[in-house]
Amino acid sequence: MDYYQILGVEKDASQEEIKRAYRALALKYHPDRNKEEGAQEKFAQINNAYAVLSDPEKRAHYDRFGSEPQTGGMPGGPGGAGGFSVEDLFSQFFGDAFFGGGGRRGNMQPRGEDLQVDAEITLEEARDGAEIEVDVDRLVTCDACNGTRSEPGSTPKTCTTCNGSGVVRQQQRTILGSFVTEQPCQTCRGEGVLITDPCKKCKGRGRVIKTEKIKVKLPKGIDGGYRLRVTGQGNEGPGGPGDLYVHLTLKPHPHLKREEEHLHYIAELGITEAIFGGKIKVPTLEGEKEVEIKPGTQHGDYIRLRNIGMPRLQGGGNGDLCVHFKVNIPSASKLSKEARAHLEAYAKVMGEHPDDHKEGFFEKLGKAFRGD
Repeated sequence: MDYYQILGVEKDASQEEIKRAYRALALKYHPDRNKEEGAQEKFAQINNAYAVLSDPEKRAHYDRFGSEPQTGGMPGGPGGAGGFSVEDLFSQFFGDAFFGGGGRRGNMQPRGEDLQVDAEITLEEARDGAEIEVDVDRLVTCDACNGTRSEPGSTPKTCTTCNGSGVVRQQQRTILGSFVTEQPCQTCRGEGVLITDPCKKCKGRGRVIKTEKIKVKLPKGIDGGYRLRVTGQGNEGPGGPGDLYVHLTLKPHPHLKREEEHLHYIAELGITEAIFGGKIKVPTLEGEKEVEIKPGTQHGDYIRLRNIGMPRLQGGGNGDLCVHFKVNIPSASKLSKEARAHLEAYAKVMGEHPDDHKEGFFEKLGKAFRGD
């Protein structure tokens, strides 16, 4: 099963291209909208492909080995780095029976697929470490057949090829001698039974799509771009559920801008406020705070309000809120005659003669406040 082919993207596709393809296909094959035969299975394949290709580590492993990394064990899958173990190597030549136990690996029930969803959080939720809810379309065990895949009241038929064992034995000659190998039965796909009367609700799949609201606890100070794992909230499977990965984006705040643990606010001042000083109200995540403006404040000056920024993800304490001052210079064309007369009088007192220069007085005044 080629995950790139499932999503309809090239192998060198960017994460943004993969995300766009996933969203389009998920919308097309969502069971609530697409009632065609096979739509549920296609939807599950799309989610599984996206869960792998949207994760850089899983994608790298898939590109190299053509499969997902196995859960648990050492990094890179069972047996250590690179995803191979001695058992993997020998099982390729001699089958699982070489290790005894009648197919140790074949008897392991597969867990459900991992899922990924996007969630947009506010600055306040990130600061508080709030609990949010995300809507997740996940495969759960069919409540009509309890995952047996058979219509209630019917009994699966024992596979005659493997006599219900799920494996077939073959004798194989190698350079090390003869070995009896066990491989999953191709007739029943290793299940030991054949479904003769499939469950009508799940169409013999044993799982159905269900939309659930999953609660996710945010760490205090979390930022956009992080991905949180919610254990056991992926698709359900015979060997247990997969995990849910929640990719976070930060919703823009109407007044504040975040840079790591610090917040920034631009306070616009008039000329007289900058010259004479005064007090203004500054929005913070804890409500408005009164801030004093010093006389002679220049364009580009800023002050720090300590410890009212974002909590630090690593280490204690909070960042700061930086208030940056932007001095607004009015356009000469928008001044009233009285205001213009007063400013021209001020200019003459200060030794400025606006009419004597190619560069206008207001342009010079603007440069003075901006520090040009």
